[in-house]
Amino acid sequence: MILIEDVSKVYRTRQGPRTVLDHVNLRLEPGRNVGILGRNGAGKSTLIRLLSGAERPTSGRIRRTMSVSWPLAFGGAFQNHLTGLDNLKFVCRIYGVDYKPLVPFVEDFTELGVYFREPVSHYSHGMLSRLAFALSMAVEFDCFLIDEAMVVGDARFHERCHVELFEKRRDRAFILVSHEPNVIRTYCERACVLVNGKLHQFDTVDDAYAFYEAQPAGPPPAVEV
Repeated sequence: MILIEDVSKVYRTRQGPRTVLDHVNLRLEPGRNVGILGRNGAGKSTLIRLLSGAERPTSGRIRRTMSVSWPLAFGGAFQNHLTGLDNLKFVCRIYGVDYKPLVPFVEDFTELGVYFREPVSHYSHGMLSRLAFALSMAVEFDCFLIDEAMVVGDARFHERCHVELFEKRRDRAFILVSHEPNVIRTYCERACVLVNGKLHQFDTVDDAYAFYEAQPAGPPPAVEV
């Protein structure tokens, strides 16, 4: 289970404090999924970082009784001077997983060829994204965090990502954040909408989408605290 209890996140800016998340609550049971809709700048990525443990809330707490992934396809933790293979070893060491059985899967999935054993500083953006997604699938979690760009590349690679995540791991929980309602509709059984730091919960995706469509466009206003 993941339980978000009265979580707020405040950033200090030159214009003063800005509340990005304002007393947010959410409960996710094992094997269930939820989509989080929000316009650009609404705080979706901030919420994902808090859930992954990359950042801490300003107040409130997040309780986890199941293993939670890093944001899917996120390559920000790559060591650029290391090869793709060495980055696989590095990630596996952190999570206490033997990397050797995973090498064939990552090599096949990324289709990097000889570049798998070259420094990732030589990779294109697409190559980095394929490696990041493959590493996300190589280490098993009870819950996957999916931030917008969950699949990358052409239609064929898109389909491979879909199979790995939503078919082979259909029994896992996941949280998917996006500003595209059709993505949420496709993959989620229920949804929330993040507006001005508040998380509005709905029993159906259609209800969430109706609420989302009714919100004015544009960046969220700053909230003084």
